[in-house]
Amino acid sequence: MRVAYVSSDPGVPVFGRKGSSVHVQAVLRELVRAGAEVHVVTTRPGGDVPADLADVVVHRLPVAPTGSTAGRERALQDADALVADVLDALHGRAGVDLVYERYSLWGTAATAWSRDAGVPSVLEVNAPLVAEQRTHRELADEAGAERCARAAVGAATAVVAVSGPVAAWAADRAGAHPEKVHVLSNGVDTGRIVPAADRCGGRRDLSDSSRGRVHGRQGALHFGRDTSARRVRQDATPLTVLFVGTLKPWHGLDVLVDAFAVVRGRVPDARLLLVGDGPEREAVLARAEALGVADAVEHAGAVAPSDVPALLHRADVAVAPYPPLDDFYFSPLKVYEYLAAGLPVVASAVGELPDALEHGAAGALVPPGDAAALADALVALAHDDDRRAALAARAREVAVERHDWSVVVRRALGFAGVRLPEHAGARHG
Repeated sequence: MRVAYVSSDPGVPVFGRKGSSVHVQAVLRELVRAGAEVHVVTTRPGGDVPADLADVVVHRLPVAPTGSTAGRERALQDADALVADVLDALHGRAGVDLVYERYSLWGTAATAWSRDAGVPSVLEVNAPLVAEQRTHRELADEAGAERCARAAVGAATAVVAVSGPVAAWAADRAGAHPEKVHVLSNGVDTGRIVPAADRCGGRRDLSDSSRGRVHGRQGALHFGRDTSARRVRQDATPLTVLFVGTLKPWHGLDVLVDAFAVVRGRVPDARLLLVGDGPEREAVLARAEALGVADAVEHAGAVAPSDVPALLHRADVAVAPYPPLDDFYFSPLKVYEYLAAGLPVVASAVGELPDALEHGAAGALVPPGDAAALADALVALAHDDDRRAALAARAREVAVERHDWSVVVRRALGFAGVRLPEHAGARHG
């Protein structure tokens, strides 16, 4: 099978560290594992290619430099127009069996080419990009962006959207065939992300034999802004609360820090580990300082996807503290990584998260933006080994059964009538 994967959004580095990059690499990985010959067509390859994706062939689309928003939009449309030339060349040499496109603001060529060539296509829609660009960035030609969205969705064989709201947005642009739009949440590599081997009773075992392996050099835990300057006691097992993600306003980090300050007063050994970076970093750390809990907060910064599993293993509880949002359309990768790692999860009851956490069976749900409720949930889990263990076990089961990328990618292709060959390395709980 020969697959062309198209990602013409320059904001998504294919081999980068962003959540969107992790998503792209996960889909590529499943295609490669199934024995497909994969060609990536992109405006931004990103960083170093992971070893297991070394056989992927990259075709880079040039984007002409420009100094204005309108000029940039025209340059991206010109780059997208080159996609058809790449696909023509690939098809002429050995045929293309599938075109898989990550929807981008100005992308229309891939699904149009597929329709005209009679090749099945899947369009993956992760956000209502027109509204997102208008609200959070700059958009000069909104009408043009809407035309592109309708053209891309309309020409695709099947459209997969990461949540119900995104699917509704796409269906409104699907013309006469809204039924080709399907909801398919994000996934996780449950072979790469597994529960920590030293977890006991829902909590890490910090015996002398495990401390150095789990917590770094000489078994020391380091917290605060200067992680080389502080050491916490090791005669007790600290409860570590984990957040993974970009430090942006819509992730509820202010609520998390407020809640953690309360937790710290009730669970003195509690620690907060923040993994990721972003524009809210200074504000978050300053808030922790003002609340007197900076000594118990570690900011690990942005890390490579390959480093995430080890950080997940340092946690006892993981959080997704989203604030109340009218347009919550996300399918957070972090939550599925938490589940795969067998972590008890505390998340805001917004969007798709109640379903993802089986309405409390696979994680605790709290009202969005409620620091007191978040603190209460974390304290309750800190004192209930049995509850943590039950949530951890079900979390892992849910990840393997419903959200492994092998399941997600096969379902996506199935909507377009394409079947991937089975491959070795099936997941196990």
